[in-house]
Amino acid sequence: MTRKEAAPLPEFDGRALINGQRVSALSGHTFDCISPVDGRLLTRVARCAEADVDAAVGAARSAFEDCRWRGLAPLQRKRIMLRFADLLQAHGDELALTETLDMGKPIKYARALDVNSAANCIRWYGEAADKVYDEIAPTPATALALITREPMGVVGVIVPWNYPMIMAAWKIAPALVVGNSVVLKPSEKSPLTALRMAELALEAGIPPGVFSVVTGYGPEAGSPLALHMDVDCIAFTGSTRVGKQIHVMAGQSNIKRAWTELGGKSPNIVFADCPDLDKAVEAAVGSIFFNQGESCNAPSRLFVEAAIKDRFLQKALALVPAYAPGNPLDPATIMGAIVDQTQMNSVLRHIECGHKEGARLLCGGEQALRESGGFYVQPTVFDGVRNDMTIAREEIFGPVLSVLSFTDAAEVVRQANESVYGLQAAVWTRDINKAHGVARALRAGTVHVNQYDEDDITVPFGGFKQSGVGRDKSLHAMDKYTETKTTWIRIDSPV
Repeated sequence: MTRKEAAPLPEFDGRALINGQRVSALSGHTFDCISPVDGRLLTRVARCAEADVDAAVGAARSAFEDCRWRGLAPLQRKRIMLRFADLLQAHGDELALTETLDMGKPIKYARALDVNSAANCIRWYGEAADKVYDEIAPTPATALALITREPMGVVGVIVPWNYPMIMAAWKIAPALVVGNSVVLKPSEKSPLTALRMAELALEAGIPPGVFSVVTGYGPEAGSPLALHMDVDCIAFTGSTRVGKQIHVMAGQSNIKRAWTELGGKSPNIVFADCPDLDKAVEAAVGSIFFNQGESCNAPSRLFVEAAIKDRFLQKALALVPAYAPGNPLDPATIMGAIVDQTQMNSVLRHIECGHKEGARLLCGGEQALRESGGFYVQPTVFDGVRNDMTIAREEIFGPVLSVLSFTDAAEVVRQANESVYGLQAAVWTRDINKAHGVARALRAGTVHVNQYDEDDITVPFGGFKQSGVGRDKSLHAMDKYTETKTTWIRIDSPV
């Protein structure tokens, strides 16, 4: 693939969407949106700052106070959310192409996974709008205590660049469906689908001001949103480093609720009695190289019992060539481009660090497709990794697999838990006692048994330790965006 082979680009509108209108940043400043596919300029995007955030939050507050959205009956909000989901599906090809050009993932996954998952999330929460009940407490007969959920008000949402539509949907859907107004700040690395989603939300019937999108850099647009005194809740997905700053800013401002889904260094543990070795190999390879390794829950630490490690690695290495990076616009490609040059260089630095600290490179380890002008890294596997090595401790967010060996269940649990993260984990064994025992001992928000990364909107997603606070997905997520109110009514019985 070379630049000469690239097709003409669609036209993209990079202006923010505030109070129902596409607008430039008040400063007039923009930043370049570069495609990682081939390094071409997609568009110039509004470089929003504090004044733009003020405008979006002000519109959101006005919309909340005049009840144009929260005042609707749940059935009405449900119908609008369902239309929103339908519009996402109807514009699926456009959204998938935008996502691929903007952040580099293969078009086949952008269409089949990202668009469909985002639409399904919006639809699922829309369906839940009139199916979640409040409570009556078991008080004495002299009182009636009503326990009700009320929307918080204005919810700020900051999402990452790796799954822009899905991460946005996971947060805006439950926040909107319970009656909040939302201001979304997408990553500056992949802002385009968020802007289009907001346009489709307006078309579906979500009133102006209820859902705005401010684009820009974290310090210039994200920080003012997290610090804003009129934002009642901030929901963030991204790095642990920035997540810590979000919690500090929430406390520095108005002690707003802060929900953070952060990094991971997920252990994937394969015992010698694994019931299906080929399936375990396919899951280990496919899950780390999926989305170019740019997944917080990627199983980047592979623990294989010593008795089967050589056989496991032989099978794994035979699968790696299928993940050679290719043109993300080719439907046959299954591994695309790293989101930008900065991230590509970070991945390559971690690979070099693995070399220096003594890990044994089995395959990959270099930049690929240089002639394309894009940002690609070969699928990379290290053996002989120790848990104290940088590549076993730090979240690389790229196609790099670290392989470790073990001989004892207690030993591997200790190593697996020896991390600041606790997002996901997996256990492969035919022993039901071992499966339950190890799963219970692992400090992670999700533990998979004899599979990796099977998923559903009905189950909560989030982590232990420095992998964050709170849960996305499932009905549990709706609790994050509501306040629980008790109304205590004294009853003086006439009988």
